[in-house]
Amino acid sequence: MSAVNEYKCPFCGGAVTFDSGLQKMKCPYCDAEFEIEQMETESDGAMDNTAGFHIQESGCDWEMTSDTQWQDTDEDGVYTFLCKTCGGEIVGDQNLTATSCPDCGNPVVIQGRLTGDLKPDYIIPFQLDKKAAKEALKKHYVGKKLLPKVFRNKNHIDEVKGIYVPFWLFDADVDADIRYKASTTRHWSDKTYRYTEITDYDVDRSGTISFEHVPVDGSTKMYDDLMESLEPFDFSKAVPFKPAYLAGYLADKYDIDADASMGRANARIRRATEEAFKATVSDYGSVTPESSYIHVNNGKVSYVLYPVWLLNTTFKGKKYTFAMNGQTGRFIGDLPMDQGAKNRWLFGLTGVFAAIIYAFCYLIWLI
Repeated sequence: MSAVNEYKCPFCGGAVTFDSGLQKMKCPYCDAEFEIEQMETESDGAMDNTAGFHIQESGCDWEMTSDTQWQDTDEDGVYTFLCKTCGGEIVGDQNLTATSCPDCGNPVVIQGRLTGDLKPDYIIPFQLDKKAAKEALKKHYVGKKLLPKVFRNKNHIDEVKGIYVPFWLFDADVDADIRYKASTTRHWSDKTYRYTEITDYDVDRSGTISFEHVPVDGSTKMYDDLMESLEPFDFSKAVPFKPAYLAGYLADKYDIDADASMGRANARIRRATEEAFKATVSDYGSVTPESSYIHVNNGKVSYVLYPVWLLNTTFKGKKYTFAMNGQTGRFIGDLPMDQGAKNRWLFGLTGVFAAIIYAFCYLIWLI
């Protein structure tokens, strides 16, 4: 049975949340501040999510030796909890770990969702607050000449929410051997002929690369390309996970397990290895990979929560979602386009090209 955990101020009884600016727990009612350890009632028992894996050239298969699995005893997939403050109902799915009461607004942590093999190893606490996310959206508008003015001046943000997104982090050592076909081209001429000399080379590169904390998004609710666009996160700022960090934010546990994430980790590691090796093949006119062997060993997988701000707005019936890295401030998101401004810009560009072509033709005629 999962329990609802609320962090209460010992002085005024208000709901305490994690303050990203202070990096402490803070009561918004009496402004009392507390260290995480003061508010934390959970044990600090760490969970071992390490597992060995390897990539083989034939199919690039991964192998994970972990045999721990989460057992879900609820059949309908819908969970109902009672808020300890007002008695209101909190409804969510099996992945809900942190939210707020819809009646009184108090932040709550669903304690039962954080036990056993669901407990993250690390968490990167929010460094930037909601105000910073809103300011970042305004800066995102700057320089966008095709952005509709009504969207820039009058459109309102429907929702701003801070979410801890589950990630699997893959560490590994990579042994690689890649063969390339390279060539150089030389041109010269004499009074009679022009010459071209093409020289072909067989180039072989082999070596070892170590990877740390290659991230793979563990939530189906978040698009992979969206999450990758927010990278990198600075893992040196990660701390051992404690549920108190979730207070005041939303959080989901993973619903894509490490086994299902290995294919994406495989692709990212392989691509990065190939790019790193190819960068060493210089001083050639062309370079083409012919064969490659990549073997990954000494693998380790860990489970971490990364901070992300999501901002949603609706314009002319279409939903626009923006995201900001809650640690670094990196901001991404698509914007609507003013079709009239686009047409005027294209018309003006066409006119410029036409003028250039006319001037060129006129000069040719004069010659």
